Amino acid sequence: MSLLKILIFPDPRLRTVAEPVGVVDESIKKLSEDMLETMYEGSGIGLAATQVNIHKRVFVIDISPDKTEPRVFIDPEIVEILNPEKKSYSEGCLSIPGFYEEVKRPSKVKVSFTDLNGQRQMDEIEDLMAVVVQHEIDHLNGKLMVDFISSVKREMIRKKLLKTKV
Repeated sequence: MSLLKILIFPDPRLRTVAEPVGVVDESIKKLSEDMLETMYEGSGIGLAATQVNIHKRVFVIDISPDKTEPRVFIDPEIVEILNPEKKSYSEGCLSIPGFYEEVKRPSKVKVSFTDLNGQRQMDEIEDLMAVVVQHEIDHLNGKLMVDFISSVKREMIRKKLLKTKV
C-alpha cells in the first residue's frame, strides 16, 4: 500500500467528473487499499478517488470509532431519498483542510454501488453514513462542500488555502 497525494481546494482537478469503473479489477482493488491508507493517515472518514487525482467513480469510508469498518463504493449512485427532511451537519473535507461548514442533506438515502467482488449492492443508509456517502458522491460529480456555502465564505476559504500553499 502507498499514500496518495490529496488535491487541495481550489485545485481545478477537484471539479473533474469521474468516469464509471465498470469492471472491478486488481488496479481498482489496489486503488481502494491506497485510498483507505491515505484516508486513515489524514484522519478522515471518507475519500473519493477524485481527491487523489484519479477520476474513477470510487470512494472509501470508515466512520467506525476505531477505524475497523472500511467500506468501498464503486460506481455509486443515490437511487432514492428515503427521508426528504434535510439535517444540518458540520462537514469537513481532506481537500479543504482546517475548515468545517454546516451543510444540509437528506438524512436517509438508498444507494446502489458495486463492491470489491464486482457485485452490485443496494443499501439504505442514514445519519452520518448518509452524509458521508452524499459528500463523496458529490466529489465524484466535481462538487465540493464549499458549493453549499455563501460565495463570500467560499472565496475566504479559497484565499486562505492558497496563502498556506505558497
